Amino acid sequence: MADKNARFKDNIPGKYYVDDSCIACDACCVEAPKFFAMNDNDGHAYVKLQPTTPEEMKDAENALAACPVEAIGNNG
Repeated sequence: MADKNARFKDNIPGKYYVDDSCIACDACCVEAPKFFAMNDNDGHAYVKLQPTTPEEMKDAENALAACPVEAIGNNG
């Protein structure tokens, strides 16, 4: 499970975040490109937009489930 105390500063404030265990696999960006992006300079993903609707939450949860290292949290 992701650690909200280890979240990247790139994440916008809110429920979802990516922490420092991210391996830059790009799975979240593929699953939910509206909400996740890559910081190519530092080699990690981050949340660029927080979901607000039930449909958007589903997309974010799909990205969370696709993360192979559980670097995405939803308890921010």
